[in-house]
Amino acid sequence: MSDLFSAAGFDKSAPRPLADRLRPARLADVAGQDHLLGEDGALTRLIASGSLGSLIFWGPPGTGKTTLGRLLAHETNLEFVQISAIFSGVADLKKVFEEARKRRAMGRGTLLFVDEIHRFNRAQQDSFLPVMEDGTITLIGATTENPSFELNAALLSRARVMTFRALDEEAIEKLLARAEALEGKPLPLDADARAALVRMADGDGRAALTLAEEIWRAARPDESFDVARLAEIVQRRAPIYDKAQEGHYNLISALHKTVRGSDPDAALYYLARMLDAGEDPLFLARRVVRMAVEDIGMADPQALVIANAAKDAYDFLGSPEGELALAQAVVYVATAPKSNAVYVAWKGAQRLAKEHGSIMPPKTILNAPTKLMKQEGYGENYVYDHDAPDAFSGQNYWPDALGRQSLYKPVERGFEREIGKRLDYWAKLRKERGES
Repeated sequence: MSDLFSAAGFDKSAPRPLADRLRPARLADVAGQDHLLGEDGALTRLIASGSLGSLIFWGPPGTGKTTLGRLLAHETNLEFVQISAIFSGVADLKKVFEEARKRRAMGRGTLLFVDEIHRFNRAQQDSFLPVMEDGTITLIGATTENPSFELNAALLSRARVMTFRALDEEAIEKLLARAEALEGKPLPLDADARAALVRMADGDGRAALTLAEEIWRAARPDESFDVARLAEIVQRRAPIYDKAQEGHYNLISALHKTVRGSDPDAALYYLARMLDAGEDPLFLARRVVRMAVEDIGMADPQALVIANAAKDAYDFLGSPEGELALAQAVVYVATAPKSNAVYVAWKGAQRLAKEHGSIMPPKTILNAPTKLMKQEGYGENYVYDHDAPDAFSGQNYWPDALGRQSLYKPVERGFEREIGKRLDYWAKLRKERGES
């Protein structure tokens, strides 16, 4: 029935969203992906070679993945077939593959565009392999998720990943200018509101055009909106961020590494990004505690106290006041002297414990609660350190089968510099007195 309506031309008069009406008709009109479509771009080279091969388009929403799939089919004279992994199952795939085989027998190739391909399970993903290998289809799979995590290794090995970038401000501005040309009127926004609209799009071209359409609907003749009025009209588009997916891991990695790199300004920025996106503040508080013990350690033992206090303060104050406590803790750990000496020493201790098993400590430092144990030499010649000069006996505490090991090596930063001096002094005393 829909085909009959299309043949009659009714579909042309039906309302179409602005983003659909502005869909590029040429590769040159695709905005923001010059690294793929520029003169020396990866896709430009493939098109020039006359053979695409199967591809995975990976990138944020609204960056032109579907549009580019359509245009590539046209450029390579392939039949464009589009399915969505959300709405398709095994039966749908079999039907698509069979139609592609018939088309191939007639001398026509098929470009199968699979939206949200990461939604297919592993068995469904495997079903693409035979038809990719025998040339029945050229696959373009689109995903917003990291293919390394979400797609089968076998599928990835047969397809080249093309990374799409979020649209920058210049690309969004070009889209808005094209929209104004199509509509025959400017957006009713002052300069600051227009800049705010570009930021609200968050690199998503489709979102930018949808917001523009909302603004035109809301505006009265000769009306112009400032930033405050714009926010009232379109509300605020949530940042692209999934707490269970890659955006989450990217930002927490960025936060941790900027703290480790002693950049408090960048650390505050990533903290604000995560809180703004709806991250659990207590998850962030736990991560700051981890930073304090992993990257600062004994260079500033107070960092752990501050990090725990920030967690308690957030528990007590809640949002938004408690977020300032997290910000204070982030600034503290970012500006603290850094040392992973305890972290490295602990890893070494774990390794020693696993490799050497249940070897006995020296009998000197073992208790002897029974007569038999005393006869066996348990506790014999133990020196109570508080009774020794400098409260340091220098006796041996390591299993005889293992010998003395050096695990904790303080750095020359912060409080650990003082600890290093102390350890050097004890090593000198141990050598003078002869480790007993």
